[in-house]
Amino acid sequence: MSSDPREETRAARDGTVVADLSHNALIEVTGDDATEFLHAQFTNDVQALAAGAAQWNGWCSAKGRLLATFLLVKRPAGYLLLLPAEIAAPIAKRLGMFVLRSKVKIADASARFARFGIAGRDAAAIAATIPEAIPLGDGRFVAIAPIEQAAAMRDRLAARATVVGPEAWEWTSIQAGIPTIVAATQEAFVPQMANLDLVGGVSFRKGCYPGQEIVARTQYRGILKRRMALAHVAGAAPAPGQKVYSRAFGDQAAGEVVSAAASPEGGADFLVVAQIESLRDGDLHLDSPDGALVDIRRKPAEAAAS
Repeated sequence: MSSDPREETRAARDGTVVADLSHNALIEVTGDDATEFLHAQFTNDVQALAAGAAQWNGWCSAKGRLLATFLLVKRPAGYLLLLPAEIAAPIAKRLGMFVLRSKVKIADASARFARFGIAGRDAAAIAATIPEAIPLGDGRFVAIAPIEQAAAMRDRLAARATVVGPEAWEWTSIQAGIPTIVAATQEAFVPQMANLDLVGGVSFRKGCYPGQEIVARTQYRGILKRRMALAHVAGAAPAPGQKVYSRAFGDQAAGEVVSAAASPEGGADFLVVAQIESLRDGDLHLDSPDGALVDIRRKPAEAAAS
């Protein structure tokens, strides 16, 4: 593994990489009522998730704001949520408050399972040799196995791909348009602002869940004013929650950074949720209306429309 994040993101862009995902925690949810319980809490259709498969998902506050985004994996014994370690404990605790009399057990399984991400040119070919590999639907794969198998799996993967750190893996998530919610951005966005609906993380045909009425109203009444875009800026990577500004909005922030990573070409690539008008006009700046210019590289459909 290189100590230079930029070299690692170049490897992710130009070749094939494997990343140890232990910077993400695993929350395990088991019990007879686990499927019904999670289906009633999360934005996606948990009941439709097949064993051995995964889906992007979100959990919202009662106001429809994202508390977390995560990969939900269905296993024979229950479910695993893969999400940033910094928010895992409070999310598990808050989720536990809703269990009540349901036959559901929530536990931190981070120490029991190894988890690796595979991305890049030969990711599919490598994943085909790893029985535990699960496709993410964007050309990447995640492999989760008992911790006793960690060393052997790491060696198998490292023999065929460049080993990279967390930032390079986050760069692949940024390129795939996958929003990562951390403590600094909790309750900042409804799911559609972070494009969770565009990556298959929201079902509009399932039953109620916390914030569902607001999420549905946003979808069907056309009141969405912000969307997420892929952006680039010169200099160091901005921090999650860092504000962006537009001259059209003056001193009022037009949006904020979701996640960022060193770009292979220099500077930083990042996901930003911002006013659709500002994305359309390409007029965004970091920290102030006169700050570093934000180069919008890929816009959502609403902002791309003329």
